[in-house]
Amino acid sequence: MRDSNADLFDPRTIMDSDCATAGLGPGPVSDSDFAFAFNDSNFSDRVLRIEIIPDLPETKSDGDGCTSIADWARNRKRRREDIKKDSAVDVLVHCEEQILTCSMPDTEDGEGYVNQDEEAVAMIEESPSGDEAAPASDGLWSMDCSAVLRVKTIHISSPILAAKSPFFYKLFSNGMRESEQRQVTLRIHASEEAALMDLLNFMYSNTLSATTSPALLDVLMAADKFEVASCMRYCSRLLRSMPMSCESALLYLDLPSSVLMADAVQPLTDAAKQFLAARYKDITKFQDEVLNLPLAGVEAVLSSDDLQVPSEDAVYDFVLKWARTHYPKLEDRREVLGLRLGRLIRFPYMTCRKLRKVLTCNDFDPELTSKVVLEALFFKAEPPYRQRSLAADEASTRYHRFVERAYKYRPVKVVEFELPRQQCVVYLDLKREECSLLFPTGRVYSQAFHLGGQGFFLSAHCNMDQQSSFHCFGLFLGMQEKGSVTFAVDYEFAARSKPTEEYVSKYKGNYTFTGGKAVGYRNLFSIPWTAFMADDSLYFIDGVVHLRAELTIRQ
Repeated sequence: MRDSNADLFDPRTIMDSDCATAGLGPGPVSDSDFAFAFNDSNFSDRVLRIEIIPDLPETKSDGDGCTSIADWARNRKRRREDIKKDSAVDVLVHCEEQILTCSMPDTEDGEGYVNQDEEAVAMIEESPSGDEAAPASDGLWSMDCSAVLRVKTIHISSPILAAKSPFFYKLFSNGMRESEQRQVTLRIHASEEAALMDLLNFMYSNTLSATTSPALLDVLMAADKFEVASCMRYCSRLLRSMPMSCESALLYLDLPSSVLMADAVQPLTDAAKQFLAARYKDITKFQDEVLNLPLAGVEAVLSSDDLQVPSEDAVYDFVLKWARTHYPKLEDRREVLGLRLGRLIRFPYMTCRKLRKVLTCNDFDPELTSKVVLEALFFKAEPPYRQRSLAADEASTRYHRFVERAYKYRPVKVVEFELPRQQCVVYLDLKREECSLLFPTGRVYSQAFHLGGQGFFLSAHCNMDQQSSFHCFGLFLGMQEKGSVTFAVDYEFAARSKPTEEYVSKYKGNYTFTGGKAVGYRNLFSIPWTAFMADDSLYFIDGVVHLRAELTIRQ
């Protein structure tokens, strides 16, 4: 026998059953289709009296007259500001009648529903009324100055409504005398009327008349307020099936975030995040647009593993620029960087040169910068297999600190020496998949590294050998600075090879660089491309080719 004290509407309990009743899960819809009973006195045990009061000045229905998501968003923002003047749910009761005045909860400011464990409290008295609007001077309105525009009376089945909604379940079973009365009154604003009627119909029929995005969003908001999880899922599914735009994606991410809604609409918000991440995948092409995105939009873009950026240094610079633009006050900026955006910067993949600057950046809390830089340096010191393990452990988490993005310039490890001569050793690893994409004429560049104050880079090529008889793998060293700068460098290229898996020198040389020039070897391994990429290749160790370049400034 089921425990009579169990909460029938614990969110963890109702989600699966609601999915089935809404046609979104495995259960057949016909098992709970009670459309025939909607507003039919023969199948009803109560009367729902809906008192419709005027909207606050200069407000209208979010969906009323809206032809686009933008219209809906503007109307909702205006209504949200005005609704703060009203309480989320006020219960007005009398021995013969129960009245609820309902306004949209302002969950965006951190306020949720009124404590549902508290019983309804009698606030004013009222005489029984019919379906006519009460005069504004009536005693009922002494505490609520809104005059009733019209009244709708609907025959309802309390078991049906209670089965779909914790709101109605608690309303009909709160143990007080009014829960036993036949007539229940809801008071809503005119802007909520269409959505509430559609919601009530859905609770019987599992269908909606709303077909446009603005109308569905109105119903979604009503379903959130009255805790009809199955309808929220249904709206979410319909909205996901409609074409998405940046405008709509940002709006979905800005919806109220009550616990129930966060669960029920998660697929919609996930789809919105994926849309924005794909839309702004190449962030350098849309930098101005992304700079104007709100916080939720920027988080969706920066969370992506597929973000195409030159390096993680560029992500760090962008985050600082965005934060300084949107949060001019240092205190606010530190808070948003520490709690939100800082978590999306993958510090372990930043260059050591940039990490030094992080330590002195005033925009971050000093404790945070010390922590993330130390963590990044420890990660860089880990062997490759350990780095891959750390990245794999984060695959199912929200923040991917140790997961490498699709950088345009490949990360390198650099060891620098000042004595006896200025020297640096650079390590570049390329996966087999990356190498295969180079054929037949591709090239991939490393992130910049520095020696003697000058910037250098490595580039791996698929090119023809000097006799142009076959394709082969080449490695080159270039200097970033352009102009009249000259720089004399001794260099050596090496690669790990089987069976010892030690680095073996492949090419030595010296070169006096002038700005923008590069030097290297067209066929580093002295074999054709096919032999280099073969399954038994000597140079791929666990699917990775390990390259090393040593640079020394010539005296």
